[in-house]
Amino acid sequence: MKAARRRLLQYAFIALVFAVTSCHRASRSSDGANGAQRVVSLSPSTTEILFAVGAGQRVVGRTQFCDFPPEASALPVVGGFVDANLEEIMRLSPDLVVGARGPAGPALASKLESLGIATLFPSTQSIAEIEAAISNIAARVGATERGQALVTSMRAREKAVAGAVSGEPRVRTLLVFGLAPIVVAGPESFPNEMLVRANGENVMKSGGAYPVINAETLVTLDPEVIINGAASGRGGENRNIDREAQGWRELRAVREGRVVPLVDEAALRPGPRTAEGIVTIAHILHPRANLDPPLAPR
Repeated sequence: MKAARRRLLQYAFIALVFAVTSCHRASRSSDGANGAQRVVSLSPSTTEILFAVGAGQRVVGRTQFCDFPPEASALPVVGGFVDANLEEIMRLSPDLVVGARGPAGPALASKLESLGIATLFPSTQSIAEIEAAISNIAARVGATERGQALVTSMRAREKAVAGAVSGEPRVRTLLVFGLAPIVVAGPESFPNEMLVRANGENVMKSGGAYPVINAETLVTLDPEVIINGAASGRGGENRNIDREAQGWRELRAVREGRVVPLVDEAALRPGPRTAEGIVTIAHILHPRANLDPPLAPR
């Protein structure tokens, strides 16, 4: 009799433990479905993604470079790309920290995760990776459908641009990011993909993502059009190409006035406005193309 009673008590205890564990797991699953509630974003692109998928109200901190959308500027600042302030991040009590993958990313992610804070630092070196980053970040904040819809919209816009410029001749283009030294978009970068989708041809055929070149190499490339992305530099400094400088003055594009400053740095930002960047480049390379109002840069 006592043995039977003891077994009943054991079964009851096991059932209680199972019930409590199951409830705890269900609670965690439910919370996870809603996604992270307090997010710190450590790059302009991830900040844009969060707002674009409808999670702007969950963003509690940003870097000093996160300037879009305008309402992001009201958020507390936790530093910059490579000098994020860990104490400021912790003060905001985030349950997720997101940012662009870079030299400082792994070390910071390791510190945050050791403190129990989830992180997501996706690679955005190609348009496919940018789309994946949007989907992954959206999923982490419980906005999976919004993320999928955004990617679908971007692809549709890119397809429309491609159709509008498909009959235009491809333009040999150099996309410049820095002037001292000269840093350009290489074949392994997402700006290279943007050029191609705008029916342009990158004159840089080697060198990785963002190679540094000298004046001699510049002359051998001799592009038809130069897009000066360095013109969007912060601080108001003059980053226009010196048309009389060695290397530049020998180029046809310089002599014939086909150097175009890209003053809106967001055109080359790896986030939800990538399609808009392709539109901007298409307008530069193919000004006579029938890019109707829905395709105009916004």
